Amino acid sequence: MEKKTLIIGAGGVGSVVAFKCAMNSKVFGKIILASRTVSKCDQIAANVKEKTGIQLYTTRIDADSVSELVDLIRHIKADIVINVALPYQDLAIMEACIQTGVDYLDTANYEHPDTAKFEYKEQWAKHEQFQNAGIMGLLGSGFDPGVTNVFCAYAQKHYLDEIYTIDILDCNAGDHGYPFATNFNPEINLREVSAKGRYWENGTWIETEPMEIKQVWDYPEIGPKDSYLLYHEEMESLVKYIKGLKRIRFFMTFGESYLTHMKCLENIGMLGIKPIEHKGEKIIPIEFLSTMLPDPASLGERTTGKTNIGIFAKGIKDGKPKTLYIYQVSDHEQCYAEVMSQAVSYTTGVPAMIGAKLMLEGKWQGDGVFNMEQFDPDPFMEELMVQGLPWKVLELEADTDLRVG
Repeated sequence: MEKKTLIIGAGGVGSVVAFKCAMNSKVFGKIILASRTVSKCDQIAANVKEKTGIQLYTTRIDADSVSELVDLIRHIKADIVINVALPYQDLAIMEACIQTGVDYLDTANYEHPDTAKFEYKEQWAKHEQFQNAGIMGLLGSGFDPGVTNVFCAYAQKHYLDEIYTIDILDCNAGDHGYPFATNFNPEINLREVSAKGRYWENGTWIETEPMEIKQVWDYPEIGPKDSYLLYHEEMESLVKYIKGLKRIRFFMTFGESYLTHMKCLENIGMLGIKPIEHKGEKIIPIEFLSTMLPDPASLGERTTGKTNIGIFAKGIKDGKPKTLYIYQVSDHEQCYAEVMSQAVSYTTGVPAMIGAKLMLEGKWQGDGVFNMEQFDPDPFMEELMVQGLPWKVLELEADTDLRVG
């Protein structure tokens, strides 16, 4: 019987997921794209039809409404729900999947609209409900989180008996030509970047001020870039599942222009998430700001350059110290030529499709809620190679350091 795949969300990542599911339509069967704004779904469907010849179906959904979600899932008889809506909506969509007995996948962990805090606690708490419903929930099947988790699991399985330190390195060296823009949802992006940093060392979470720690890392095919320590959700699960881990950090690159704009906006209150009164109306500053910024989905055709995302790990193999670097480089223009999106959306959307593909094929199975590193990394790594995200492994001398400052 033909599978039925429901994709919720019609932003930049949703568009990539739709394209890549269509390109693997023998697995995904009938593909339905749903969003609050049907016109966005229709445009994506038209683009997919023109480039691949595959027909997508579109409909409207309020992803905050569990009852609407339940009705839609039941109506289309979905086999899987791919959630690429806003992280605020994760819990509602998960609840709808529990009530309908349908597998669930997302790319980013739940975030409360009124609290800029990223954590898996409320999603992990649904593990027993997913078990009782006999369904699987796969959390964070993007790139980071997602592929980076799988890179760590792959390193643990094949290259290192124990991993002592992990640095997750995320470099976007793309240029879109705007003075200031975000490569994914502005609210989520700016809340993430302006939040306090955090890393884990010797069993303790250590908090830093926003952008307090800067290092310069040398990224293959790109070169040295200023990289800043942030908190990122994949660290929260990796500390549970990677053996021997003593420290894990996350670094992301930012240019001076981006940081200057962001600091200025923060100083005048434009990153605020609490309602303020403006001419008798209640508005949330960061929501207003997001309407003023370029739509991330529109950046694809004007973005040039590359991304490089990977893990730099140190540990032991057969009792000897060893250093490993696993990374993936994507080209913004090549991504746009394939699926009409820039590389930041591409590198998140392709892994979402791969995770769902492995679930539908029965290669990743289980009842409950899971993170990426809990499964065999090999089939996922194989899919990356054929689905547009080829990766490289560098086995390095034990004392190798990619930092140049």
